[in-house]
Amino acid sequence: MVARPSLVSGKSRTDVSKKKLILLILLPIALFLISLFLGRYPISPWTVIQVLASKILPIRHSWPDTVETVIFQIRLPRALLAMCVGAGLSISGAAYQGMFVNPLVSPDILGVSAAAGFGAALAILLCGNLAAIQVSAFAFGILGVILTYLISRVYKTTPILMLVLSGVVVSAFFGALISVTKFVADPYQKLPAITFWLMGSLATASLKDVLMVLPSFLLGTVGLMLVRWRINVLSMGDEEARSLGVNTERLKAIIIVCATLLTAAAVCASGIIGWVGLIIPHIGRMLVGPDHKWLLPASVALGAAYLLFMDDLARTVTSAEIPLGILTAIIGAPFFAYLLRRSKGGWT
Repeated sequence: MVARPSLVSGKSRTDVSKKKLILLILLPIALFLISLFLGRYPISPWTVIQVLASKILPIRHSWPDTVETVIFQIRLPRALLAMCVGAGLSISGAAYQGMFVNPLVSPDILGVSAAAGFGAALAILLCGNLAAIQVSAFAFGILGVILTYLISRVYKTTPILMLVLSGVVVSAFFGALISVTKFVADPYQKLPAITFWLMGSLATASLKDVLMVLPSFLLGTVGLMLVRWRINVLSMGDEEARSLGVNTERLKAIIIVCATLLTAAAVCASGIIGWVGLIIPHIGRMLVGPDHKWLLPASVALGAAYLLFMDDLARTVTSAEIPLGILTAIIGAPFFAYLLRRSKGGWT
């Protein structure tokens, strides 16, 4: 008789989480449609719907060609890329916070952002070609995490503390290399380009960028979704997880590989955008709870919606576009301070 209410309440909590998750999934879809008619070139919502539907249905072409160019070559790729980057950073942050059992962990904890930033700065310094910048950023981001993982290996194990300390070392090293590239760069052309890229932006987004990010995003997201229930076990601690039959070393490696793919792809496509992977998992935890079964999908939806909203603000609030990294920090830092006050330093 005592167990029955707990089962009912557990089922009730599951139903509530499902309903919240459905609403969260609808949020980025709604913002995506809104993003297509927001901008300096005014396009009515009805025209946007007609243009999109014309690719499927036989609708008479009653709008100028400029409208299709703006929607399909500028706003649509930018909105899709913002959703991919936001979702990738958010689910990576949620997975890392569960693995490290630390609410202050973000996707760049293992040095991927600093290493990718150096790769991009180096490519800007040497050639300035956009494709080379993106490839270099992605490659160095992967290299930075590999170095962190190799440094942290102790007696065929990877303690959490060693991972964190190794990530600090690698981030500091590549941060110093970024400073070197800034020091030797041409102050009139190369230095402004490096500085602007490091602040993060989606101003040059194209369909090619979306196609470049999509494989890494899908692979990393699917990988984390498949092991999301095991992250719950890993968050209890290594010894507890091993006692329950979980291969902790293999699980950590899977999480790190998936999160690195997502973060490196995000950084190479948009530059360094902070705070997304730190605060979005906290918001998801407030809405659907700490169970990673619900938290990871919620983080994907919230991250996509959040960065899409930030990008809409960045390109519409002022005449000159605001770098995304600045905007997410200005809004993210006070909000995180509010979360700390609200939780009184606790975390569940």
